Amino acid sequence: MRNQLMVLAVASGLALTGCATDPNTGQQRLNKTGIGALAGAAGGAAISKATGGSKTGRDAAIGAALGTGVGLYMERQARQLEQQMAGSGVIVTPNANGNIDLVMPGNITFSFDSANLSSNFKPTLDKLASTMNQYNQNTITIAGHTDSKGTASYNQTLSRDRAYSVANYLTQRGVASNRINVVAYGQSRPIATNDTEYGRQQNRRVELTVNAPNSVR
Repeated sequence: MRNQLMVLAVASGLALTGCATDPNTGQQRLNKTGIGALAGAAGGAAISKATGGSKTGRDAAIGAALGTGVGLYMERQARQLEQQMAGSGVIVTPNANGNIDLVMPGNITFSFDSANLSSNFKPTLDKLASTMNQYNQNTITIAGHTDSKGTASYNQTLSRDRAYSVANYLTQRGVASNRINVVAYGQSRPIATNDTEYGRQQNRRVELTVNAPNSVR
């Protein structure tokens, strides 16, 4: 029980440093720094307990500090990406897992039924590559998606080729290839109805996830 209280105290103290006040409501919300601290404290304590350690409170503090560092790292990166992608059509969303999701609609990234990158979109990818090189402790997952027009096998191939086009462009701009994982989902993961043209436009997309590192150096 004493160790549990220590974990709670450590996590709560560091989480408070990650609270921000909403200027509109006056309410406090936990930003990614606080979330990182809580997750890190819990992880450090769990590892200590699982390995029979007697310093659970200490290990919680270490984990919380590491988590806070990761949270700040991701929060700064998200803000930079939001600024860089503003007006480009790319949607940047920090998610609950501490990662950053970028949705690139197909109508701005590729011509219809093509895996060749639009020349108008390359400057946006140049900015993305610059940030990925600056924040070089992340791994990146690039996923291709299509609508349901055409055969499932054709769409699977198209989604793969489009995801690789983005990955290869980032690699050419200096992002290490061993940081990038490419997956293709074809038409299997729609985010809107395929019964309307608007819905199909939303489903034709490349999603890039910037994965939070376990720790930052």
